[in-house]
Amino acid sequence: MAAAINHNAVMRQIFLDTETTGLDPASGDRIVEIGGVEMDGRRLTGRRLHHYLNPRRPVSPEAVRIHGLDDTFLADKPAFEVVGADIVAFIKDAEVIIHNAAFDSGFLDAEFARLGWPPLREVAARVTDTLTMARRAYPGKSNSLDALCRRFEVDNSRRDLHGALLDAGLLAEVYVRMTRGQETLAMDVDGQAEQSGETLTTVDLRAWTLPVIEPSVPEWEAHLSWLDELDKVSGGRRVWARPQPMA
Repeated sequence: MAAAINHNAVMRQIFLDTETTGLDPASGDRIVEIGGVEMDGRRLTGRRLHHYLNPRRPVSPEAVRIHGLDDTFLADKPAFEVVGADIVAFIKDAEVIIHNAAFDSGFLDAEFARLGWPPLREVAARVTDTLTMARRAYPGKSNSLDALCRRFEVDNSRRDLHGALLDAGLLAEVYVRMTRGQETLAMDVDGQAEQSGETLTTVDLRAWTLPVIEPSVPEWEAHLSWLDELDKVSGGRRVWARPQPMA
């Protein structure tokens, strides 16, 4: 008898962002702010992570211009080692979703290494980079977080400066729209409206409760076989993880 399959199993997701003293953790740059929001079943749970951190080194003028967090503001904030356990507990065993994951992961790995902890990819169940996803979906276009907010009609009007918690929340909304398919009833063939500056009349589908039609067991097994074949023909470069059946 075939094992029962849990069609509703969805991994907990954490959308994460950091602000830093500079660009290179290898040269001693450190995290000054970390923010994250939790999503379960593609819905925000209301759980958040947010800390300002004293990096114990000066913040570069270039970084201050980006996020506005200067040495005076950070002087009385806790060091990373004070809140590190809270950060690990928040992201442990979740899919951690980051825009330009190599940057933030590099800083987190450096902070974890100082404490003798394993890197992010061993703490999280998976690390997903939305910048890589966007570049594959929209090659040749700007795929910054601001550009994606404009593309998916996410309100980023409060983003005068970069802020880790604000950016994590924006990324969560962008991700849902980017992975959900069509967001409105508007048609934009080959991005013509984006290039011409035309305004599209849209109907917001987020207000609708759409039915979820679960696959049958044969359909689910056929889907798993298709994923395995895709992984084989792509030489192991398949993006989608293979869902696991229940024991």
